[in-house]
Amino acid sequence: MAARRRGHHHGAAVVIAFLRNTWRGLTSMRTALFLLFLLALAAMPGALLPQVDLNPVKVEEFVAANGWWGRLLNSLGFFDVYASVWFSAIYVLLFVSLVGCLTPRTFEYLRSLRARPVITPRNLSRLPHHREGTTDGDVDEVMRAARERLRGWRIEEREEADGARSISAERGYLRETGNLVFHFAMLGLIIALAIGKMFNYEGQVVVMADGSEFCNSGTFAYDSFSPGLRVDGTELNEFCVRVNDFNAHYLPTGQADFFRADIEYQVGEDLATNTWRPYPLEVNDPLRIAGDRIYLLGNGYAPTFTVTFPDGQQRTLTTQWRPADQITLLSEGATKFDPPGVTDPAQRREQQIAVTGLFAPTATLQGKLLASSFPDLRDPAVAIDVMRGDLGTNAGRGQSIFEIDQSMVDSGRLERVARANLRPGEDVRLDDGTVVSFDGVERFAYLQVSHDPAQTWVLVFSVFMTLGLSTSLLIKRRRVWVRATPGAGDDGDRRTVVLLGGLARTDQAGYGEEFGRIADDLLPEREPEDAPQQDVTAGREV
Repeated sequence: MAARRRGHHHGAAVVIAFLRNTWRGLTSMRTALFLLFLLALAAMPGALLPQVDLNPVKVEEFVAANGWWGRLLNSLGFFDVYASVWFSAIYVLLFVSLVGCLTPRTFEYLRSLRARPVITPRNLSRLPHHREGTTDGDVDEVMRAARERLRGWRIEEREEADGARSISAERGYLRETGNLVFHFAMLGLIIALAIGKMFNYEGQVVVMADGSEFCNSGTFAYDSFSPGLRVDGTELNEFCVRVNDFNAHYLPTGQADFFRADIEYQVGEDLATNTWRPYPLEVNDPLRIAGDRIYLLGNGYAPTFTVTFPDGQQRTLTTQWRPADQITLLSEGATKFDPPGVTDPAQRREQQIAVTGLFAPTATLQGKLLASSFPDLRDPAVAIDVMRGDLGTNAGRGQSIFEIDQSMVDSGRLERVARANLRPGEDVRLDDGTVVSFDGVERFAYLQVSHDPAQTWVLVFSVFMTLGLSTSLLIKRRRVWVRATPGAGDDGDRRTVVLLGGLARTDQAGYGEEFGRIADDLLPEREPEDAPQQDVTAGREV
């Protein structure tokens, strides 16, 4: 029974020792730095690989194109990095490590602030910096001069044997303060980033610059929307934006000089009173309303086409085409039409029309190929293919507004029935009498709405990290001791013997010069004697 009890106690002791050692290892600063590096490494797939919350279509394409390798990455959560278990585990471990590391250091720092400076070492000549000399003043005068010279230092004066007195002085406590501020600010930054990741959202939307409106009423209003982990899109901040005009200025080289969208917005009581407030929205100058930020990301063109069907009915659509060339704004896209008055689904799928191709704001022809020589609207033109048949828009799956479903073309259910280069006002007639005309073009503004409740705190903690790191690097922790002993030589010399010692708590250059200045101020200039003395600090014989 006793042996069993001893074995039980031994097993419990082993477990306790294991847990204690694990906790000590986890809360060490070395572990915290390693976890910080590991977190940065873990975030790299989120920047290099497509993410499900941003572009699920790209993720599917990547997995399909890379076979087993893509499926393995998908099973490990590399396409949803910031919501993965392993990323969250590193994040939580880093948080725990910093808390466990900083808590005892904070108490130790508070104790050091209340502690008295250490007593003067018995043998000051063994310190890296030391100086010895004599003065005609008594011990009180030496102590008074030392206190005056070391004003601003933390000073403790002590009585010693044989009538000697000493001063212990310390300086540079802000170094540890800066170190703690840096690490606490890092901890705060981690918390702020976590809160921001949970409650932020970001959405992109294209708004025509013809008085069209956009309201932040739900995720359905966006072309793409990326919510935080705790955001379901039902409680977005309420505001509306109306884009009245878009102005762009280009240099002769075609490089953009500036973009500006002339917008109006409503927020708060403005929504009830239908009050619109003007604002010139420019790149890198967001509109900040209702806790959200509205950015102008870009712009483009939306060609307007009218399809006149054989029975005389017309359909007119203005659809944004995406820039294929960011310099000349040569754009590509697809404008899709359903036939009017056709209720039979099978018949409707046979008569759908898509106008696809290229749009050039300043057209140039290379043979029959359309290109653009300038991004501004100087000579707009389109090179289009008119497709007729089943567009696949009624198949129940999502489809890009910029492209047609190539599988429909490959299967023969969607066929090209015309090809033409058109300028505004020109048209092309199909074999069944349908007329497709190019009416003109509108500009659109590409807006982004961003909401991050922790953004201000991220900035504040980043500033404190910078200040704390700068303080810990620039300030040196150092100590100075001064001992004054009344002379008692056999030759009757009653002058006071003064010994100074200095010690830097960190290996940084510069303290030797500071100690030398203190010693020069406290010790009188010495005249040459028969026996040369060595000045350790200055490194010269006097």
